[in-house]
Amino acid sequence: MPDLHMAVCMKVVPKPEEIRVDPETRTLLREGARSEINPPDMNALEMALSIKDEAGGRISLISMGPPFVEEYLRVGLAMGADDAYLLTDRAFAGADTLATTYTLAQCLHKIGDVEVVLLGEESSDGATGQVPPGLAEWMDYPLITLLRSLEIDKEQNVLRGRRNVDGGYEILEVPLPAVISVATAANEPRFMDFERKGWAFEDTQVTMWDAQDLSAESQFIGIPGSPTIVTGLEQAASQERKNIFLDGGASEIADQLVKILRSN
Repeated sequence: MPDLHMAVCMKVVPKPEEIRVDPETRTLLREGARSEINPPDMNALEMALSIKDEAGGRISLISMGPPFVEEYLRVGLAMGADDAYLLTDRAFAGADTLATTYTLAQCLHKIGDVEVVLLGEESSDGATGQVPPGLAEWMDYPLITLLRSLEIDKEQNVLRGRRNVDGGYEILEVPLPAVISVATAANEPRFMDFERKGWAFEDTQVTMWDAQDLSAESQFIGIPGSPTIVTGLEQAASQERKNIFLDGGASEIADQLVKILRSN
Protein backbone atom coordinates (compact mmCIF):
# COMPACT_ATOMS: atom_id res chain seq x y z
CA MET A 1 0.00 0.00 0.00
CA PRO A 2 2.63 2.55 -0.98
CA ASP A 3 -0.02 5.16 -1.77
CA LEU A 4 -1.82 4.90 1.58
CA HIS A 5 -1.67 8.20 3.46
CA MET A 6 -2.47 8.15 7.17
CA ALA A 7 -2.62 11.13 9.52
CA VAL A 8 -2.21 10.89 13.29
CA CYS A 9 -3.49 13.76 15.42
CA MET A 10 -1.33 14.19 18.50
CA LYS A 11 -1.90 16.44 21.50
CA VAL A 12 0.79 17.54 23.92
CA VAL A 13 -0.67 17.64 27.43
CA PRO A 14 0.55 18.55 30.92
CA LYS A 15 1.44 15.57 33.06
CA PRO A 16 -1.80 14.70 34.92
CA GLU A 17 -0.24 14.95 38.37
CA GLU A 18 0.98 18.50 37.62
CA ILE A 19 -2.22 19.96 36.15
CA ARG A 20 -3.46 23.19 37.76
CA VAL A 21 -6.46 25.35 36.87
CA ASP A 22 -6.62 29.14 36.93
CA PRO A 23 -9.54 29.89 39.32
CA GLU A 24 -10.40 33.11 37.47
CA THR A 25 -10.17 32.11 33.80
CA ARG A 26 -10.96 28.43 34.57
CA THR A 27 -8.38 27.33 32.02
CA LEU A 28 -5.43 24.97 32.44
CA LEU A 29 -2.18 26.48 33.66
CA ARG A 30 0.81 25.01 31.80
CA GLU A 31 3.41 27.13 33.57
CA GLY A 32 5.65 24.92 35.69
CA ALA A 33 4.05 21.70 34.47
CA ARG A 34 6.04 19.19 32.47
CA SER A 35 4.47 18.06 29.21
CA GLU A 36 4.15 14.77 27.37
CA ILE A 37 2.47 13.38 24.27
CA ASN A 38 -1.05 12.34 25.18
CA PRO A 39 -0.65 8.58 25.94
CA PRO A 40 -3.69 7.42 23.89
CA ASP A 41 -2.32 9.35 20.90
CA MET A 42 0.88 7.32 21.23
CA ASN A 43 -1.28 4.21 20.84
CA ALA A 44 -2.78 5.75 17.69
CA LEU A 45 0.68 6.45 16.30
CA GLU A 46 1.85 2.92 17.04
CA MET A 47 -1.17 1.50 15.20
CA ALA A 48 -0.35 3.63 12.15
CA LEU A 49 3.32 2.65 12.30
CA SER A 50 2.40 -1.05 12.46
CA ILE A 51 0.30 -0.69 9.31
CA LYS A 52 3.15 1.13 7.60
CA ASP A 53 5.58 -1.63 8.62
CA GLU A 54 3.34 -4.30 7.10
CA ALA A 55 1.97 -2.60 4.01
CA GLY A 56 3.86 0.63 3.35
CA GLY A 57 2.41 4.08 2.91
CA ARG A 58 3.23 7.28 4.75
CA ILE A 59 2.23 8.98 7.98
CA SER A 60 1.64 12.68 8.66
CA LEU A 61 1.56 13.99 12.22
CA ILE A 62 -0.71 16.90 13.12
CA SER A 63 -0.77 18.86 16.36
CA MET A 64 -2.21 22.17 17.51
CA GLY A 65 -0.40 24.12 20.19
CA PRO A 66 2.39 26.52 21.12
CA PRO A 67 5.76 26.42 19.31
CA PHE A 68 7.35 24.14 21.93
CA VAL A 69 5.14 21.30 20.65
CA GLU A 70 7.49 21.03 17.66
CA GLU A 71 9.99 18.99 19.69
CA TYR A 72 7.31 16.42 20.54
CA LEU A 73 6.37 16.07 16.89
CA ARG A 74 10.01 15.29 16.19
CA VAL A 75 9.73 12.36 18.60
CA GLY A 76 6.96 10.98 16.39
CA LEU A 77 9.14 11.48 13.31
CA ALA A 78 11.98 9.61 15.00
CA MET A 79 9.56 6.76 15.73
CA GLY A 80 8.75 6.38 12.04
CA ALA A 81 6.36 9.09 10.82
CA ASP A 82 7.20 10.93 7.59
CA ASP A 83 5.87 14.49 7.91
CA ALA A 84 4.77 16.76 10.75
CA TYR A 85 2.48 19.78 10.85
CA LEU A 86 2.18 22.14 13.82
CA LEU A 87 -0.85 24.45 13.89
CA THR A 88 0.30 27.35 16.02
CA ASP A 89 -1.30 30.76 16.33
CA ARG A 90 -2.44 32.85 19.28
CA ALA A 91 -5.83 32.92 17.58
CA PHE A 92 -6.15 29.17 18.30
CA ALA A 93 -5.74 29.66 22.07
CA GLY A 94 -8.64 28.78 24.34
CA ALA A 95 -10.22 26.40 21.83
CA ASP A 96 -12.71 23.83 23.06
CA THR A 97 -13.26 20.56 21.18
CA LEU A 98 -15.47 22.20 18.54
CA ALA A 99 -12.89 24.84 17.60
CA THR A 100 -10.09 22.28 17.85
CA THR A 101 -11.74 19.85 15.47
CA TYR A 102 -12.51 22.64 12.99
CA THR A 103 -8.85 23.66 12.99
CA LEU A 104 -7.65 20.07 12.56
CA ALA A 105 -10.13 19.60 9.70
CA GLN A 106 -8.81 22.71 7.96
CA CYS A 107 -5.32 21.25 8.19
CA LEU A 108 -6.43 17.92 6.74
CA HIS A 109 -8.15 19.69 3.85
CA LYS A 110 -4.95 21.63 3.13
CA ILE A 111 -2.75 18.50 3.27
CA GLY A 112 -5.15 16.57 1.05
CA ASP A 113 -5.33 12.86 0.08
CA VAL A 114 -5.42 11.56 3.70
CA GLU A 115 -7.37 8.30 3.74
CA VAL A 116 -7.17 7.30 7.41
CA VAL A 117 -7.12 9.70 10.36
CA LEU A 118 -6.12 8.15 13.69
CA LEU A 119 -6.53 9.69 17.15
CA GLY A 120 -6.38 8.47 20.72
CA GLU A 121 -9.76 7.85 22.31
CA GLU A 122 -9.44 10.93 24.55
CA SER A 123 -6.89 13.32 26.03
CA SER A 124 -5.58 12.97 29.57
CA ASP A 125 -6.28 16.64 30.37
CA GLY A 126 -9.81 17.02 28.98
CA ALA A 127 -10.98 13.38 28.78
CA THR A 128 -14.11 14.27 26.79
CA GLY A 129 -13.61 11.85 23.90
CA GLN A 130 -15.25 14.47 21.63
CA VAL A 131 -12.41 15.16 19.21
CA PRO A 132 -12.62 11.97 17.07
CA PRO A 133 -16.39 12.29 16.39
CA GLY A 134 -16.13 16.05 16.01
CA LEU A 135 -13.37 15.72 13.43
CA ALA A 136 -15.32 13.04 11.55
CA GLU A 137 -18.29 15.39 11.41
CA TRP A 138 -16.27 18.31 10.00
CA MET A 139 -14.63 16.00 7.44
CA ASP A 140 -17.86 14.14 6.64
CA TYR A 141 -16.00 10.84 7.12
CA PRO A 142 -17.32 7.65 8.73
CA LEU A 143 -16.06 7.01 12.27
CA ILE A 144 -15.15 3.94 14.31
CA THR A 145 -14.19 4.43 17.96
CA LEU A 146 -12.16 2.53 20.56
CA LEU A 147 -10.35 0.23 18.13
CA ARG A 148 -7.79 -2.26 19.38
CA SER A 149 -6.70 -3.46 15.94
CA LEU A 150 -7.04 -2.22 12.38
CA GLU A 151 -6.95 -3.68 8.87
CA ILE A 152 -7.05 -1.65 5.67
CA ASP A 153 -8.19 -3.25 2.42
CA LYS A 154 -7.21 -0.91 -0.40
CA GLU A 155 -8.58 -3.24 -3.07
CA GLN A 156 -12.05 -3.07 -1.54
CA ASN A 157 -11.43 0.52 -0.36
CA VAL A 158 -12.56 -0.29 3.18
CA LEU A 159 -11.25 -0.17 6.71
CA ARG A 160 -11.98 -2.94 9.23
CA GLY A 161 -11.53 -2.38 12.93
CA ARG A 162 -11.90 -4.60 15.96
CA ARG A 163 -13.02 -3.36 19.34
CA ASN A 164 -13.95 -5.02 22.58
CA VAL A 165 -17.53 -5.19 23.84
CA ASP A 166 -19.04 -6.85 26.89
CA GLY A 167 -18.59 -10.58 26.46
CA GLY A 168 -16.44 -10.47 23.33
CA TYR A 169 -15.55 -8.21 20.43
CA GLU A 170 -17.03 -6.82 17.23
CA ILE A 171 -15.63 -6.17 13.76
CA LEU A 172 -16.76 -2.97 12.05
CA GLU A 173 -16.20 -2.02 8.42
CA VAL A 174 -16.46 1.42 6.83
CA PRO A 175 -15.42 2.86 3.46
CA LEU A 176 -12.32 4.99 3.09
CA PRO A 177 -11.56 7.75 3.91
CA ALA A 178 -12.37 7.35 7.60
CA VAL A 179 -11.60 8.60 11.10
CA ILE A 180 -10.83 6.16 13.92
CA SER A 181 -10.09 6.48 17.60
CA VAL A 182 -7.72 3.99 19.21
CA ALA A 183 -8.43 2.52 22.63
CA THR A 184 -6.05 3.45 25.41
CA ALA A 185 -3.36 0.79 25.93
CA ALA A 186 -4.38 -1.00 22.72
CA ASN A 187 -0.68 -1.61 22.03
CA GLU A 188 2.81 -0.87 23.28
CA PRO A 189 4.28 2.23 21.57
CA ARG A 190 7.79 1.68 20.24
CA PHE A 191 10.89 3.64 21.14
CA MET A 192 12.47 6.16 18.83
CA ASP A 193 14.58 4.73 16.03
CA PHE A 194 18.02 6.15 16.72
CA GLU A 195 18.97 5.84 13.07
CA ARG A 196 16.13 8.30 12.33
CA LYS A 197 16.73 10.53 15.35
CA GLY A 198 19.39 12.70 13.69
CA TRP A 199 17.12 13.29 10.71
CA ALA A 200 14.08 13.95 12.91
CA PHE A 201 15.75 16.45 15.24
CA GLU A 202 18.24 18.10 12.92
CA ASP A 203 17.62 17.66 9.22
CA THR A 204 13.87 17.56 8.69
CA GLN A 205 11.52 20.51 8.78
CA VAL A 206 8.29 20.63 10.81
CA THR A 207 5.72 22.58 8.79
CA MET A 208 4.10 25.34 10.83
CA TRP A 209 0.77 26.81 9.79
CA ASP A 210 -1.22 29.64 11.34
CA ALA A 211 -4.87 30.61 10.90
CA GLN A 212 -4.18 32.44 7.68
CA ASP A 213 -2.32 29.47 6.20
CA LEU A 214 -5.34 27.29 6.92
CA SER A 215 -7.84 29.83 5.56
CA ALA A 216 -9.58 29.43 8.93
CA GLU A 217 -12.61 31.61 9.59
CA SER A 218 -12.12 33.60 12.79
CA GLN A 219 -15.57 32.79 14.18
CA PHE A 220 -14.74 29.07 14.22
CA ILE A 221 -11.34 29.10 15.98
CA GLY A 222 -10.06 29.84 19.47
CA ILE A 223 -12.38 31.38 22.03
CA PRO A 224 -14.85 32.86 19.46
CA GLY A 225 -15.39 29.38 18.02
CA SER A 226 -15.77 27.69 21.41
CA PRO A 227 -19.32 27.58 22.79
CA THR A 228 -18.25 25.50 25.81
CA ILE A 229 -18.14 27.63 28.96
CA VAL A 230 -16.77 26.55 32.35
CA THR A 231 -19.02 28.32 34.85
CA GLY A 232 -17.50 27.05 38.08
CA LEU A 233 -14.98 24.81 39.79
CA GLU A 234 -15.49 22.66 42.88
CA GLN A 235 -13.17 20.46 44.88
CA ALA A 236 -14.32 16.86 44.67
CA ALA A 237 -15.18 15.23 47.97
CA SER A 238 -12.51 12.97 49.39
CA GLN A 239 -13.01 9.28 48.68
CA GLU A 240 -10.63 8.08 51.39
CA ARG A 241 -11.81 5.03 53.29
CA LYS A 242 -12.02 4.87 57.06
CA ASN A 243 -9.08 3.09 58.67
CA ILE A 244 -9.40 1.14 61.93
CA PHE A 245 -6.27 -0.23 63.59
CA LEU A 246 -6.74 -3.29 65.78
CA ASP A 247 -4.40 -4.10 68.68
CA GLY A 248 -3.75 -7.30 70.58
CA GLY A 249 -2.93 -10.88 69.80
CA ALA A 250 -4.22 -12.82 66.82
CA SER A 251 -7.28 -14.20 68.63
CA GLU A 252 -8.13 -10.80 70.12
CA ILE A 253 -7.86 -9.11 66.73
CA ALA A 254 -10.05 -11.84 65.21
CA ASP A 255 -12.74 -11.29 67.87
CA GLN A 256 -12.64 -7.52 67.31
CA LEU A 257 -12.91 -7.98 63.55
CA VAL A 258 -15.93 -10.29 63.88
CA LYS A 259 -17.71 -7.71 66.07
CA ILE A 260 -17.00 -4.93 63.56
CA LEU A 261 -18.25 -7.00 60.64
CA ARG A 262 -21.43 -8.02 62.47
CA SER A 263 -22.16 -4.42 63.43
CA ASN A 264 -22.03 -3.39 59.77
